[in-house]
Amino acid sequence: MQLHTIHTGYFKLDGGAMFGVVPKSIWSKTNPPDANNLCTWALRCLLIEDGERLILVDTGIGDKQDTKFFRHYELQGDHSLMESLASKGFSRDDITDVFLTHLHFDHCGGAIVRRSDQLLPAFPNAKYWSNEKHWSWATNPNEREKASFLKENILPIRESGRLEMVEVPEGESHTQLSITPFADNVNLRFVYGHTNAMMLPQLKYKGRTIVFMADLLPSVGHLPIPYVMAYDMFPLTSLKEKKMFLEEAHAGDYVLFFEHDPVNECCTLQKTEKGIRAKDFFSLNDL
Repeated sequence: MQLHTIHTGYFKLDGGAMFGVVPKSIWSKTNPPDANNLCTWALRCLLIEDGERLILVDTGIGDKQDTKFFRHYELQGDHSLMESLASKGFSRDDITDVFLTHLHFDHCGGAIVRRSDQLLPAFPNAKYWSNEKHWSWATNPNEREKASFLKENILPIRESGRLEMVEVPEGESHTQLSITPFADNVNLRFVYGHTNAMMLPQLKYKGRTIVFMADLLPSVGHLPIPYVMAYDMFPLTSLKEKKMFLEEAHAGDYVLFFEHDPVNECCTLQKTEKGIRAKDFFSLNDL
């Protein structure tokens, strides 16, 4: 197995929304906002090269939205999804699996491209992976979350006939972090605080356990237990999930791979007087 970091650029979101009830005077020390209270966040994906499978985990925002949309989120940076794949020696045709942790626009927007008046899979030879619980949640969204579920990102996946569903473990509990196999050396963790049935890939790689954090822990700045996003649908569930995961990750010396941290790609953990915090920072290439 070989892992590759896939950079797709940066975007901006409101700092208050990203840190919920935490005062700006505290979170701004680690994530300084601009004049509009917006903080910069990465759109960092993961490519898993495993035998004959080439699995892309999340796809960033993509480029098919209109100018008004991109102006609102201030998409920026020198990287794009396809250019980043090319820098690793791959093209869109090489991807065998597109694994979507969840269907918010900043995680699945690059899965679909616009060709004239058609919306088509960006990866024509790939299977696209979600799960029934989350798919139903995303395609019948509640009023609070529906702005994050864009139909043009989601419905064309099923219409293409390339959608596959991961089986959610039987008796799944919102107070347990269930794990189910997905591929060789790749398991999935199911979490429910941010959105219904978000999936986190957990990998065995070079003797280490690596977890793709998606929006359970968007950044190093979200390690403290109370630092829960206002975007989370079930914040008390997020608190429980974070606490359980961090205890396990510290005990197992896991490597955390951050999708949205603007600076830090990976870290390990240590216990401090203030709780579990980051220990060492590094990139996948350093492993």
